[in-house]
Amino acid sequence: MKNLHIALIILAFSSSLLFAQQPNVIVVLADDIGTGDVSYYRRMHSNNIIVETPTLDKLSKEGIIFTDAHSPAALCAPTRYAVMTGNHCYRSYAPWGVWGSYQPSPIKKDQLTLGKLMQNAGYKTSFFGKWGFGMDFGKKENPNEVYRSPRKEHETDVDITKVLDKGPVQNGFDYSYMYPAGIQAEPYAVYENGIMTPLGKDSEIVLVTKEYGKQRGFKLDKKEGLGDSNWNPYNAGKLLVNKAVSFIEENANKSKPFFMYYCSQAVHKPHTPSKQLHGKKVAGTTPSNHLDMVKELDIQMEMIVETLKKQGVYNNTLIIFTSDNGGLLVKETLQSGHNSSSIYRGGKNQAYEGGTRVPFIAWWPNQIKGKQISNEPVLGIDVMATLAAITNQKLEEGEALDSSNLFPIMKGEKNINAHEFLITQSGTSKCGMITQDGWKLIIKFDKKDKTDATRTPIALFNLNENISEKEAKNLIDNPKYQHKVKTLFNTYNKTRDSKIKTGNF
Repeated sequence: MKNLHIALIILAFSSSLLFAQQPNVIVVLADDIGTGDVSYYRRMHSNNIIVETPTLDKLSKEGIIFTDAHSPAALCAPTRYAVMTGNHCYRSYAPWGVWGSYQPSPIKKDQLTLGKLMQNAGYKTSFFGKWGFGMDFGKKENPNEVYRSPRKEHETDVDITKVLDKGPVQNGFDYSYMYPAGIQAEPYAVYENGIMTPLGKDSEIVLVTKEYGKQRGFKLDKKEGLGDSNWNPYNAGKLLVNKAVSFIEENANKSKPFFMYYCSQAVHKPHTPSKQLHGKKVAGTTPSNHLDMVKELDIQMEMIVETLKKQGVYNNTLIIFTSDNGGLLVKETLQSGHNSSSIYRGGKNQAYEGGTRVPFIAWWPNQIKGKQISNEPVLGIDVMATLAAITNQKLEEGEALDSSNLFPIMKGEKNINAHEFLITQSGTSKCGMITQDGWKLIIKFDKKDKTDATRTPIALFNLNENISEKEAKNLIDNPKYQHKVKTLFNTYNKTRDSKIKTGNF
């Protein structure tokens, strides 16, 4: 018995030593941020900088940036499923996205998530911000029975006081401070560990209408629905980042390292910037409310980084920053000379590069050498396998099938191919894209075919020579490139239909 006791003490000591050596990890998934929104990226193509992002620039300079990084989809919901699970969007029961907080979650029971992965590695895990795909709420007349949404206007027969299942708590996050659909859709409320948290002492559940928003100076981005009577998206960013800062302060020097998955409200509509954040004026300081939100996002990052320094964990924290889709094409923003998509065609929702090409920054002092720029094609899906490698975990068969380990690239190793080809997708146009060796094929899905089996190639671009995808250089009908069209089309169909693994981990 004495020897057993000694063995247990040694095991506990070894475990605590392992945790001490592991980095704290913060993964940031920004909302609607394109490469042109980060001034460090923008300077690669233009000196016309309308809004500076000094904190993101600092992380970029001191770490590694990927110039050919892509979101899995050009819209948020399918991307969020893919990043959370390490799987392509088409592996979900709703490949084009689960739209609505009252819809069934695309995450299967016992499926590996970022939260569960990091829990398995001994981390204190947390989720902040926009969940962005379905979960289980109860019916108002029977709170223990799951409500399913017909997605009609004025859904008032749902109990929004708590999440029954399929939220952050059930997917591996020890702590969560969540906006179920961000700031743009119902329920218009905030949830701490799955319980609706009143935004004021006099809070009650009301129908948040267009008139409600008008009285508070904002327009609803989506339909009217239930929410907190004190709901105001102008306050959402400050609430979110302050909770994140508090989490770091409370967990920075514990026996366990911490993991934070921070899904910002910025810069999605409605564009409702804080008046002031971290002692800095935000609202009205740039040419558009949209760009005010870009500025606010960078200040949020500044607050997080400063807290790491104050808590003495700055040098032992890994930060990965990326976005759920490409940037927004906002009239006032474009008129100011700022293009969120930089040199790339299109933006959010579209099949062109501007729809999926996003910033991807990795920063970890003393582990990731600074001033690195990688042109390797990568995906947001790759976060899962990268964190598995860093935490010395092996992904089991059937887990994170499309995620590739980027850590060797981050460490400066050469000739690492993360993916043989990239598969991404657009939004409402229902297009799939495959890119290999700079050749990109855009494939149109027949919207009438609910099986997604009817597909037609509609564009072929050589990105090596035509990075801006000029339509005049669309090679889809050029006889010289029909073999290229056929090869890419067959590869796409075979990969998607067979559901074969595409990740390298």
